[in-house]
Amino acid sequence: MGLLYTKFYLDFDEDDWNQISNDPIIFQTKKENVTLEIEDASHNFYKLHFREGGKIQMFRVTGRFRLTWNDDDVLD
Repeated sequence: MGLLYTKFYLDFDEDDWNQISNDPIIFQTKKENVTLEIEDASHNFYKLHFREGGKIQMFRVTGRFRLTWNDDDVLD
């Protein structure tokens, strides 16, 4: 299970992502090899490449967002 904290809300491109749940907030990819760029709370940058159908969950925590995903949803 992947885990990152960020202070910034993420923008999910409607061509690449669908929001499939509001509680919890979950986004799912529409196609293969969708890239999500994230700056974590420590100002490190990450590029995650998701498989088609891959999901990422976003949960608001005091002053930041907790992002989680299944490692099988991310391309190597």
